[in-house]
Amino acid sequence: MTQRAETLGVAVIGTGKMGADHVRRIQEVTSGARVTAVVDVDAERAKMVAARVDGCTAYTDPAAAMAAADVHAVLVASPGPAHEAALLTAFEHDLPVLCEKPLTPDAASALRILEAERKLGHRRVQVGFMRRYDAEYMKLKSLLETGQLGRPLMLHNRHRNVASAPGWTSEMLINDSVTHEMDVTRWLLGHEITAVTVLTPTPSDNAPDGIRDPQFVIFETDGGAIVDVEIYVNCGFGYQVQAEAVCERGTARIGDGHAMVTHAAGRWGGIIAQDFVERFADAYDREVQAWVDATRRGEVTGPSVWDGYAVAAVCEAGVRALEEGVRVEVELVERPALYQ
Repeated sequence: MTQRAETLGVAVIGTGKMGADHVRRIQEVTSGARVTAVVDVDAERAKMVAARVDGCTAYTDPAAAMAAADVHAVLVASPGPAHEAALLTAFEHDLPVLCEKPLTPDAASALRILEAERKLGHRRVQVGFMRRYDAEYMKLKSLLETGQLGRPLMLHNRHRNVASAPGWTSEMLINDSVTHEMDVTRWLLGHEITAVTVLTPTPSDNAPDGIRDPQFVIFETDGGAIVDVEIYVNCGFGYQVQAEAVCERGTARIGDGHAMVTHAAGRWGGIIAQDFVERFADAYDREVQAWVDATRRGEVTGPSVWDGYAVAAVCEAGVRALEEGVRVEVELVERPALYQ
């Protein structure tokens, strides 16, 4: 991929909540890029989003948008089942891609993407695991890499949402929420996850009928660490993401959300974010800017297709562990040289 001196023309595929926010981000926050195309199966919604951006064309067919002369890169924000076709089309045009998670909804399709990119002989995809670009997570990663706390022994995670969206299932707590902890575990520790166990208490009265919420998820890693995740998507009070690394010579914790604490009227306290867009706004900004900067340099950085595939495989093990109530080992193919 060659360097680009001119502004990067981006096609955003999917104009729902995440896609529309990325359109806004590229136009208002990101430097070096502009949105030249938006794609959605809902033609009217695509036209409405495109109308807010000068020089932007609305499409219903991703292939048509990727064939346009003013499209130099693709941001995929459509539902997960549509990702495989979009990515394979981007490979046909040799276009760099930022693909929102999941890479694809299952390990088999993720492996097909991995094989297709490997045949190209070079990376084209950055997967949207945005926590890697969060200031607190980056600080924790840097600290662990210094080695001053010693070897990580355990990683405790809490992941809470105000309420689950309509149509959520027990399996989606693993596939749509804990997927983030799967990636940050692998990234922070430099380990692959080798087995998953899921424990469930009596469901909260806040949880819709039929949803096993909260869940307690345990990962084992090939580096000998144990990781736990409390996932609670109907906590009712706010959006919280916290992590604590327990190491041989100390601990480090992020996510307490105490950047500002107020004291007034006989009370003290702070503000709890209400959704992921608010909590990780800066991370999304950094993620997209990093992708644009790397693309203009002719590079692909950040989470790779291998990372997307590995997380998909852990998700499958996690869902089976939830459904069968047993410890399930994660099955991964041998890691190709392209992703070493």
